[in-house]
Amino acid sequence: MDVMGDKATLFESGRFVQSSPREEHPHDAGEAADQAAEELSRRLAAEAGDVEAMSVLGAMLLRRGDLDGAEPHLRAATAAGDRAAANNLGVLLHQRGYPDEAAGWWRIAAVAGSTAAAHALGRHHRERGDEPAAEYWLRQSAEQGHTLGAYALADLLEHRGDAEGSERWMRAAAERGHREGAYRLARALDHKATRASGDEGAALVEEAEQWYRQAAARGHRRAALHLGTILEKRGELKEAGRWYLTSAKDGEPRAACALGFLLRDAGDTENAAVWWLRAAQDGDGNAANALGALHAERGETQTAERWYRAAMDAGDVNGAYNLGLLCADQGRVTQAEQWYRRAAYAGHREAANALAILLLRAGDETGAEPWFSKAAEAGSVDAAFNLGILHAGRGEERAALRWYERAAAAGHTEAALQVGMARLRDGEEGEAERFLRCAAGGGSAEAAYRLATVLDARRPPEPAHELGEPVHRRSECEEWYERAATQGHRRAQVRVGMLAAARGDVVEAARWYREAAEAGSRNGAFNLGLLLAREGSEPEAAVWWTRAADAGHGRAALRLALVHARRGELAEGQRWADRAAELGPPAVTERAVRLRDALREELSA
Repeated sequence: MDVMGDKATLFESGRFVQSSPREEHPHDAGEAADQAAEELSRRLAAEAGDVEAMSVLGAMLLRRGDLDGAEPHLRAATAAGDRAAANNLGVLLHQRGYPDEAAGWWRIAAVAGSTAAAHALGRHHRERGDEPAAEYWLRQSAEQGHTLGAYALADLLEHRGDAEGSERWMRAAAERGHREGAYRLARALDHKATRASGDEGAALVEEAEQWYRQAAARGHRRAALHLGTILEKRGELKEAGRWYLTSAKDGEPRAACALGFLLRDAGDTENAAVWWLRAAQDGDGNAANALGALHAERGETQTAERWYRAAMDAGDVNGAYNLGLLCADQGRVTQAEQWYRRAAYAGHREAANALAILLLRAGDETGAEPWFSKAAEAGSVDAAFNLGILHAGRGEERAALRWYERAAAAGHTEAALQVGMARLRDGEEGEAERFLRCAAGGGSAEAAYRLATVLDARRPPEPAHELGEPVHRRSECEEWYERAATQGHRRAQVRVGMLAAARGDVVEAARWYREAAEAGSRNGAFNLGLLLAREGSEPEAAVWWTRAADAGHGRAALRLALVHARRGELAEGQRWADRAAELGPPAVTERAVRLRDALREELSA
């Protein structure tokens, strides 16, 4: 029982003022002389029969570790009825290995009103497994204002599952300056905050922060770590870094690791590596993984592998997963599968998903599906999406949709797109719009384009100005077309070009048509050709129509046939007319056949 460090245990009678830090740690001969003089004075008074001097001298010798010298003085003072001596005699006997005899003296002192003895007796009973007796004595101590008694009672009640009672006494200990009590009270409030919501949750987090601050200010390294985490989440990175540094210097590896991440995010990878190394050497798996990733980015694969293994040895399953990723990047498929399996069997959901992908690529669909399912059931959004793809590939549309919906509900952009498209096919335009908005908002260019087409179909005709001049108001569908276009969606680029052309902005239209055409859009190339031809640049238009026709655009082929016919290049015109008739659509085919026949007659004339 660690009670020697508590001065209230040794000096609970209140006869002595607690010494200052300078007095507690003497550094010069003068102070040592003062203490020696005081001890001599007490010894002389004790020999003269002064009970108080006997008690204090015994406490002084006990604190110094002189048990043999302390015991007779404490016994003599106890026999004379001094309760502080009875308590300290219990401490001495407990240190000598006689806990039951110590408990007897603590009981005498506690009955006489010693709160320190009641605390010690309560802890004794708890160590013996007698919780009712432990609670009785700890409560006696706590209710009389003993800080350690309040903390020990709170700990006992927490062990019993009495959260309310535990919080009450932990708060009492914290308010009296008990740093571990302040830390544990903060943790309890943190846990309550996760179950609360709104203003209540925010208030709990705020109070937890205050207690973390109190404990951290008193040197509690885990409190400093949690305080740093709260501040980092709030964006107060400078202060968060200070508390991480304080905790890390006190030997908290998680704080050293967190400080490393903070430094990395600030661009200081060299100092980040220093703190990760310190944390990893103290057994922090997360820091070892971070070091592995750092060396992997530098191409130092052997060093990276060593740190990933260290993370794994520290019990961090991410180490095995990262080893799998490293091997997969190097083309070592067999080893990658081995590490993925190890992590997946340990419950790593992304490793299960990666393993399934590996098996699927190897053609083992039967082996892949259970791992996709396991990962998805464990909460992997990517695995749920991949299951959707798997079922869709088999034509099992209903099962695919279920998994897509599950992934979409968790925020998977491509899954939301697939659900939106399925709803469009089923004619559920309202539901389709909802999912397409989610996917488009998540950055999907295809979803933005599809959403724009849905909104475009609903758009009423443009209102006319009272003088007959067109009035252009930028619609929501145009905004989505432009968002998709700026992300490189070729059909959206063509549509934005068409909208620009419709309002007479030829330069803007040409820009979007050209961008789409250069990205491989045959419609973009055809429309760009039309625009250039209208502006009198038919030779350049023919270049883009040729590109479109070579890509299978029938109308572009027909335009080329007409161009060559006008130039008198009848054979080339006939060739392009044949191509246009082949490509269609029907209206183009009909016109191309008539043109071809006319050119043929002209050639045979």
